[in-house]
Amino acid sequence: MSEAVTRPGITTDALLASLDPLLRAWLPRQRWFAGKGRPITDFALVTATELLPPTSELGLLHLIVRVRQPQVPTQLGGAPAPPADCYQLLLGIRRELPPRLAPALIGHVTRGPLAGFTVYEALHDARMSGFLLEALRVQARIGKLRFERDPHKDIGDDLAPRMLAAEQSNSSLVYGDTFILKLFRRIVPGVNPDLELPLMLAREHCVQVPAPAAWLLGAGEDAADDVNVLGVLQPYLKGTVDGWELALQELAADRDFSDEARALGRATAEVHLALARALPTVTLGRAQMELIAGGMADRLDTAAKAVPALLPYAPALHTTFEALADLGRGEETWTAQRIHGDLHLGQCLRSPAGEWSLIDFEGEPSRPLSERRLPQPPVRDVAGMLRSFDYAARSHEPWAPEWAGDCRAAYCAGYEEVSGRDPRTDPVLLRAYETDKAVYEVLYEARHRPDWLPVPLAAIKRLSTNGPATDPH
Repeated sequence: MSEAVTRPGITTDALLASLDPLLRAWLPRQRWFAGKGRPITDFALVTATELLPPTSELGLLHLIVRVRQPQVPTQLGGAPAPPADCYQLLLGIRRELPPRLAPALIGHVTRGPLAGFTVYEALHDARMSGFLLEALRVQARIGKLRFERDPHKDIGDDLAPRMLAAEQSNSSLVYGDTFILKLFRRIVPGVNPDLELPLMLAREHCVQVPAPAAWLLGAGEDAADDVNVLGVLQPYLKGTVDGWELALQELAADRDFSDEARALGRATAEVHLALARALPTVTLGRAQMELIAGGMADRLDTAAKAVPALLPYAPALHTTFEALADLGRGEETWTAQRIHGDLHLGQCLRSPAGEWSLIDFEGEPSRPLSERRLPQPPVRDVAGMLRSFDYAARSHEPWAPEWAGDCRAAYCAGYEEVSGRDPRTDPVLLRAYETDKAVYEVLYEARHRPDWLPVPLAAIKRLSTNGPATDPH
C-alpha cells in the first residue's frame, strides 16, 4: 500500500470548492445524514486522503467533512440540534460512470481541480470496496488512516464485496458472506463502544458477541494521540435472523416465542457477566440513585412539554421516579457496569441452531458519547428488551398482550438462569428504567413516526398505574 498522496496542484480549499455544490445536494438525501430539515451553511474538510495513487485511472477519496448548519431547537422541543457534525465520505472519481454505477452518482464536477470528472458513492463500486478489505488485510497506513486487524484472524484476498441496501445511521459492506464491514458515517470524537466493547468481550471469550477482525482508525483533531473509530470488520453471521423480524414472523403465525425469549435472556446475562469481568464496576448509593432519578424526571418534563399526550400521565410517572430516589435513601446499594446501552430485538441475531448473538454496541445515538460509556445498572438493558417485546406485540393485529407477557416473563427467567438474579426482584428499579425508556419512545415517535405514537403511549398508560411493571395489560 502506498503512502497518502494527493493529485498535483490540488489543495484542500480547491478540492472543497470542486465538491461543495454536489455535496450540498447529495448529503441531505442520505438516510444517515442527521441534519435533515436544516440548510447547510458551510463545509470544512477535517481530513482528505487519496487512497489510490495519482497515476491511477480511478480516484478514491476518503474525507471527513464538517457540515455546519443553523443551531435551532428541534420541532418538538428538547435539546437544540448541533451547529456542526462530522461525516465520513468515500468518494469515487471517474471520467465516465459505467451504467452499473448509475445509482451511486453524486454529480459531475464543473469547476475546480476535479472539473470534468464524475464523483460517486464509492461503496457501490466493488473495486473500491475491495480496496478497503485489502487495506485492512495488510494493515495499511495511508496518511492519517490506520487499517488495523487481529493478527489471529484470517482475512482472505478473494472475497467479493456487496453493499447492504438497508442503510440506517451507518453503511455496511459484506465480503463473501464471511465478513461485514460497518463504516460509521457520523463521526464523534472519542472511543466508540462498538469497537471497544466487542474487543473486551473477545478477550473474555464471550461467544454471544462477534469478535472484531479488523478496524479502521483516523486521527482526531484535538491531540496527536487522539483517534476516531471509522469502521469495524466483524464476522458475517450467515443464515441468522434478527430478533425483530423473527418475533413478527412468530406472531403472524400465532406461534409462541417464549423459548426464544428465554434463550435471549440467557445470552443477555452472559454478555453482562463478561462485561463485568472485563471492565470496572461501580457501586451506586444514595447520591447516584437520586441523580439517576432526577435525570429521568427531567426527561419526562421535557417530553411532556413537547408531546401534550403525555401530560395526563406525568404526575403518576413522576411518582415512579420519586420511588427510585426514595429507594436510594436506604442502606441498599446497586452495581453499575458497562452495558449494551440500546438493547432491543433488532440488535439481536438468532442462528439456525437457535443461538443468539448481540450486535451494535454504540448505545443510543442521541445521547452523548461520554454518557454512553458510563457504567449503568444492567437492568437498563433488560428494560429495553421488555419494551421491545411490547412493541412487537403492539405491531400485530389484533394486539397480543398475552404474547408480550409470556416473552417478558421468559426473558427475565432466562436472565436469572445465568446471572442468578431475576430482574423482577428489583421492581422499583425495573419500573423506573422501563418508564424512562417509554418516555424516550414517546418523544422519538412523535418526532419521527407519529403513526407509532400509540405504541409507547399504551405502555405509558400501563406504567402510570400501580400494577406490576411486567404486567402486559
